Amino acid sequence: MKEHGMIFNGEMVRAILDGRKTQTRRPVKFPVIDKNMGCELAGNELAGELAAGNYWNSPFGKPGDRIWVRETWAEAGAGAPDLKLYRANYPEHVPSRYENVPSAEDVRWKPSIHMPRWASRILLEITDVRVERLNGISEAEAEAEGIDMEALADSQDCYDCIADHNMTGRPTAKGAFKYLWESIYGEENWQDNPWVWVIEFKRIEGDAA
Repeated sequence: MKEHGMIFNGEMVRAILDGRKTQTRRPVKFPVIDKNMGCELAGNELAGELAAGNYWNSPFGKPGDRIWVRETWAEAGAGAPDLKLYRANYPEHVPSRYENVPSAEDVRWKPSIHMPRWASRILLEITDVRVERLNGISEAEAEAEGIDMEALADSQDCYDCIADHNMTGRPTAKGAFKYLWESIYGEENWQDNPWVWVIEFKRIEGDAA
């Protein structure tokens, strides 16, 4: 079993803590060099290897490996040397015994990329790894990416609306995921329909406060 650090933004950290996020998609960076054969792999060849249980070319590990979540964080300081702060749900996660906590604007936050393993509060176990085309994501998989369906139902944005039985139209989880992906990687990336790593996981450790 191996562990890999992975960066998640505040919205996705909250989705993990809420139990809404059990998948993440990350772009496949080509060329992928087969670690056994020393040759380049196309997307469909890589997909075939993963389907056969050959995970040596996966940068995120294999089922049973673990991911520790990197997120924006801070150390509380000398007044509470054992307390770590997390931007995603600060100050809600701070135990009630701590009084007079500073406002979020007054905390010296550290970027997620600089989070060390000992500061991480969330540990995930990989349950599946595969590659597929980005646009192949289903409505259920988009929900598993952490889309907040309650907030989506209340949204005034279309997000690729589909007609409901009243023909009023309602936003889709896939449309909301598309919007989220484009905000990170650009509209052209979604249109290109690239190969992506799909990592499914379950949370096995961490403070849900």
